[in-house]
Amino acid sequence: MPDSTTYLAEGPRVGIRPYTCADGREFTARARESRELHRPWLFPPTTDEEYAAYAGALIAGRSKTGFLICERQAGGAVAGFININNIVAGAFRCGALGYGAFAHAAGRGLMGEALGLVVRHAFDVLELHRLEINVQPGNAASIALARRGGFRREGFSPGFLFVDGAWRDHERWALTAEMAGPAPFAQS
Repeated sequence: MPDSTTYLAEGPRVGIRPYTCADGREFTARARESRELHRPWLFPPTTDEEYAAYAGALIAGRSKTGFLICERQAGGAVAGFININNIVAGAFRCGALGYGAFAHAAGRGLMGEALGLVVRHAFDVLELHRLEINVQPGNAASIALARRGGFRREGFSPGFLFVDGAWRDHERWALTAEMAGPAPFAQS
């Protein structure tokens, strides 16, 4: 596991860093342990082959990027992930967040801290202006995280995303650089 010098940003309890191919074993084991927590909202890769394709797209992608959330006090153990998908440059400068905590880290406030770090990175380093989160209405934990992160609810989209074999309704939440304000933690 990397030391803190490899983090893109860090807060009191977590650091964020890019995915690597070497993270596959830990990531997929954590995803398998977290199936009950994630279903029916989220389906992260649970095999080496799935992880290679998933991480490869985030590592090489121009329209997406991803961050592993690592516990600083636990030797860098992976606690979850936050990805920025559908990044659009130009006048829009926007991206859509997708995220998940792993079961061992759920409910401990690590995702909220990490979300703040990713938001700052997106606005300050990637120079995005707007971030969006699309959440199924029944996913109370994800909606609570969006709210705690300062995102505002902008609307409701019926049949918005194809998840678990069907087109699912989603609430749309968004945050702009102006709404985010100053960084809550020192950047590394």
